[in-house]
Amino acid sequence: MRSDLPLVIVDAANVVGSVPDGWWRDRRGAAERLRDSLVPYATEGLPGHPGPVDLVLVVEGRARDVAPVPGVRVEAAPRSGDDRIAELAAEAADGPSPRPCVVVTADRELRQRAEAHGALCVGPRTVRPLPPPPAG
Repeated sequence: MRSDLPLVIVDAANVVGSVPDGWWRDRRGAAERLRDSLVPYATEGLPGHPGPVDLVLVVEGRARDVAPVPGVRVEAAPRSGDDRIAELAAEAADGPSPRPCVVVTADRELRQRAEAHGALCVGPRTVRPLPPPPAG
């Protein structure tokens, strides 16, 4: 964790669930694929938020055993992923070295909770563009 970088928190369950690609058959595998796709954002940043960034993927439930990879820290929520995301946003705002925080989720209630701590919220398409239409 680098507390001198902007914090980007990704709601794994919400982002994975934003594309109906069969993720429900293998939740852990879907979270691992998302984690791997996030690696470039750690150095490049997000649109409007240049990198590098401290990128955290919050996982829960069957995806709780997903391991971190260089560039993507993984936080396994002991209970609710939303609660852990709100806690991380609060820590970014209220910690000893406050820093900008971006939360990637489409969950309205979570967005309100994160924004209450000064986080900027963006939708899943920020990190997971829609797949191209089928050829033909």
